Amino acid sequence: MQRLMIADDSDVVRKVGKRILTGMGFVVAEAANGLEAFARSREELPNILIVDASLDGALDLIANIRLLPNGKSVRIYYCVVEADLKKMMAGKRAGADDFLLKPFDRKILTSVFGAYAAAA
Repeated sequence: MQRLMIADDSDVVRKVGKRILTGMGFVVAEAANGLEAFARSREELPNILIVDASLDGALDLIANIRLLPNGKSVRIYYCVVEADLKKMMAGKRAGADDFLLKPFDRKILTSVFGAYAAAA
C-alpha cells in the first residue's frame, strides 16, 4: 500500500482528502503543521506528500523532507489556491515535484493519484 500524508492546517481539507484517498486504497496520515509533518515523516516516510502552500513553514518542510534518507523518492505535491507562478516556482525550488489546486474534490484526487493507487 502507498503511504500518503496530507500536511494542511485545515481540519476539513485533511478530513475530506483522507476520506477520498483512503477509499482509493492509500494509507493516509495527517499533519496540521510543518513540524508535525516532518516528525511523522522521520518516523515513516510517505510515498506521497501533499503540502498546503499556506502552511507555516511549507517550503522548509519540503526542503527538509528532501534531506532525509530516501527523501528524494517522495512525490511531493505543493497545494496552491490559484495558479500563482511566483508561489509555484518557490515550491519547485524547495523541491516540490508537482502542484495541486485547491479546493480539490474526488474527481481531481482520482485523476491525480489514481495511477499511484493502482500501482500499489
